[in-house]
Amino acid sequence: MTIESSQNISQPELRTAFSSDRNELRAVEQLYQQLNGSDLNFVLFFCSAEYDLETLADAMQQQFKDVLVAGCTTAGEITVEGYAQGCISAVGFSREAFAVSGVLIESLDHFNFYDAQGIVQDLSERCMEQQIAPIKDHSFALTLFDGLSTQEEKVLITLDSALGSIPHFGGSAGDDICLANTHVYFNGAFHTDAAVIILVNTSCEFRVFSGHHMESRDSKLVVTEADSDQRRVLELNAEPAALEYARVVGLPLEELNHHVFALNPIAVRIGEEYFIRSIQSVNDDLSLTFYCAVENGIVLTLMQPGEMAPLLDQQLTREENALGEHLLTLGCDCFLRRLEAELRGESEQISDLMRRHRVVGFNTYGEQVDGMHINQTFTAVAIGRKV
Repeated sequence: MTIESSQNISQPELRTAFSSDRNELRAVEQLYQQLNGSDLNFVLFFCSAEYDLETLADAMQQQFKDVLVAGCTTAGEITVEGYAQGCISAVGFSREAFAVSGVLIESLDHFNFYDAQGIVQDLSERCMEQQIAPIKDHSFALTLFDGLSTQEEKVLITLDSALGSIPHFGGSAGDDICLANTHVYFNGAFHTDAAVIILVNTSCEFRVFSGHHMESRDSKLVVTEADSDQRRVLELNAEPAALEYARVVGLPLEELNHHVFALNPIAVRIGEEYFIRSIQSVNDDLSLTFYCAVENGIVLTLMQPGEMAPLLDQQLTREENALGEHLLTLGCDCFLRRLEAELRGESEQISDLMRRHRVVGFNTYGEQVDGMHINQTFTAVAIGRKV
């Protein structure tokens, strides 16, 4: 991938940048050159876990000394050129159109409603001091989680209660499907077992949304024994979970892998909507570990992929058309969607679609929207011109 800054988005409100240089210092210097501006207020970046993160953190701190910076490691990056791997993608927000405040949460297991209330109040007050727009109807929240923390559900439900009418979306950090170390970055350092909460207050139009392309099948799976804290399901339909899942998808146990999970997800139905609960791995005791918490007694539905590209194209077009002038969509796209696109030979098509719709973001280990933690979903905010 070559860097052509003319292809990046450079507007008074937003700028984009990316670098595929494997040297951390040169990569950050290239981001700085592409994003540089006296009115830069906030930088959000997504990077491959292959970088030396300590070196990268130091470089980010040195280059963007007076700017709030947040980000995370990924399971793949989305740049203005489409899907990428092994690089850094970034967005710069202007001081003229965006008031941004953020906080790092390190004790995820002790996070409570009083913490959430205090954080939302503090973030709101710091944004109001910048005098961009009223908080109500002009703000959205972005969350980035350590993708292996297993604390998303608890924190999200609590945070959503405190956010009230402020819409929220986000994603869980990845590590190129190694499932070993995922990191979030906030103001100078990478962290594990942590989350970053960002409040964006803006005079620009925006729309927070989410969606997936999965369709329900007839097979039902009842969770008859689970360890919710560890996101492990021991039994489905009173049988060893992995054996029962293999039976309903029609494959031998030994063939279960990420590819099978991507093409045969399971979901929980809430009202008329299905929310995906993706499987992470098969364990030696024939239990299944999930990317989301799964509770005892819930009924899961086996799903199958619909047409990803047409549905994503329609959704992005619909959200963009609702804005006066679309500038950028900041997207959190599950890595299993990208894997599915590769398996079906549609990766280039989806990448081109992302490019045409000006999507910048990353491939996640989980997605978040309005207090819910979900999988195999695309969650995003479409941002329009300042009004």
